[in-house]
Amino acid sequence: MSRVLAYLGLRRPYRFERAVPVVLALALAAMIAGTAAGLVVAGELRATGPRANYFLYLLGLLALVVAGAKWPRVASVLLVLATVEFGWGVGSWALAPAGGPSLLPPAAGEPPRFRWHALLQAVPVPSLNIVSATGLAVRHSSQGTRGRDPATEDLATRAVVATYGGSATYDIGNGEGDTWSDRLNTALRNDGLFVVNHGVPGYTTSELVAQTAFYADTFGKVPRCAVYFVGWNDLRNARIPRLDTAYADFHLPSQVDSLRVRRLGGSNVTVSPVATVAARLLGAEADTVRYTADPYALAPGAGPDPDPALMAIYDRNLRTISAINRGRGTRTIWVGQVVNRARLNGEGLYGWLPLVRDRDVWPMLQQLTALLARTADDLGDVHVAIPPEAFGAADFVDQGHFSIAGSRRFAELLAPAVSAACR
Repeated sequence: MSRVLAYLGLRRPYRFERAVPVVLALALAAMIAGTAAGLVVAGELRATGPRANYFLYLLGLLALVVAGAKWPRVASVLLVLATVEFGWGVGSWALAPAGGPSLLPPAAGEPPRFRWHALLQAVPVPSLNIVSATGLAVRHSSQGTRGRDPATEDLATRAVVATYGGSATYDIGNGEGDTWSDRLNTALRNDGLFVVNHGVPGYTTSELVAQTAFYADTFGKVPRCAVYFVGWNDLRNARIPRLDTAYADFHLPSQVDSLRVRRLGGSNVTVSPVATVAARLLGAEADTVRYTADPYALAPGAGPDPDPALMAIYDRNLRTISAINRGRGTRTIWVGQVVNRARLNGEGLYGWLPLVRDRDVWPMLQQLTALLARTADDLGDVHVAIPPEAFGAADFVDQGHFSIAGSRRFAELLAPAVSAACR
């Protein structure tokens, strides 16, 4: 004890500049331990994972403060760093429900599902087989599509039905075997058809043009039919001034951050909030992926008035996709997006659509679906009108991603039209 007191400067000759950082470090350690205990009780902290590593990092910094008591200036710098790391990490997480970004690492980690792509910005990692942080089994084929590789006999004896769209087609709310493409595959098995899920979170019809043109023939087979479940992600670009005709001013670069494929900065979160902020600032200045429009800085529109620029781009993309498919003998089937209307009826913004209020999402989606139906009829394509009243709140896990029940219901409603068009 005598040596400890001497080390801390609490014996003659007194050196209180050593003791002060240590006492403050112990007090901060108690706060950190209390916060960690509270998160454990709330189910927000596990024994392992990125968030657990964050708290270990904080305690490691404070251990260095104590170990470096002989060098008060160094100890004080480490103490300030630990305080900032704790304040930014936990503080930003507490304020995140108000709309701010959280710098606190997630409770559980998982391997990246997506990787950067020069044309599409982000594509699924091939041959992925994981259990997600939410407990869902997720598998990607060797071709980077959602689901398993087809069996050899499937490729030899069955025609391909390709499904396209964003996260609602990738079906982020469901695990392996429960996506609507999986359910559709089961329903069409007796028709000699095999479903390949090309859905990728965030994809608009702009990405689907490129997918259709260059990446449709997975597993070496041209699809007999292609099903497009579209509308929601295109609506994300509504009301952006001087909207780029390929959505390249905002949406396309945002995919790099939405799907976390940027090497440095962006939406990536490290064990150190200070390092995270530094990486984001550096990335914003040095990375070639940049935004030329920031719709989140603008006021959202009032009312569900259609956006003529968006409607024109949407119609052009639909026609382009249809022409590409027609040229290779693939039948095109269009399905307008259905969403959870019970969650989209307020004045607020849930986040994905920067300039469309929640209550206007469904009316504006209906406008896109009406345009989709007219364009499909004009082109001689198939349009499947899915009745929105067939879905309730229990059929979704959030604003528009299917639950297991919703996925099953959607596939049941879609299967007869796909079977009739593709056999």
